[in-house]
Amino acid sequence: MKTVLVPFAEGSEELEAITIVNILRRAGVTVVLAGLASGALRGARGVTIVPDTTLDEALKQSYDMVVLPGGQPGTNTLKSDARILQLVQRMAQQNKYVAAICAAPSVLATAGLLAGKRATSFPGALAPFPEVKLQPSAIVEEGKIITSRGPGTAMDFALHLAEHLVGREKRLEVEAALQR
Repeated sequence: MKTVLVPFAEGSEELEAITIVNILRRAGVTVVLAGLASGALRGARGVTIVPDTTLDEALKQSYDMVVLPGGQPGTNTLKSDARILQLVQRMAQQNKYVAAICAAPSVLATAGLLAGKRATSFPGALAPFPEVKLQPSAIVEEGKIITSRGPGTAMDFALHLAEHLVGREKRLEVEAALQR
């Protein structure tokens, strides 16, 4: 069974995080929502989220994919956390999937994963990184790095990730059940 880690910081975009977790779990993927701090965390829109575990505990396992939700100030918290930067770098070195949505592609750029590569993000999030080949698409794949624009693209992004993890047939099954 495929496994995915979704780190969640205080101020992360809850719509993105929960959509990713929900869709991937519907597809039969084991998803761990890990809080950068212990206990309940308040998202960017004031919704309280109770992660499955802490990041420190979650990092004791290996994963097929890591997905970073955006939102502020959550993205800045992810970007300044050495554990997150090391995690995405290690995943990329192991040729595993690294994905980010909204402002979170800036975390990947900070970690050095987007230099000279195509990516998308929430408008302005990648502006400090001129080395990134910014694309207007809702979802951009560059090898095993997948980025998306923001809350409005979260459902399609999550379905796209599901397809990579468990195949097109399962993605279509999940999508059909959503009555899209």
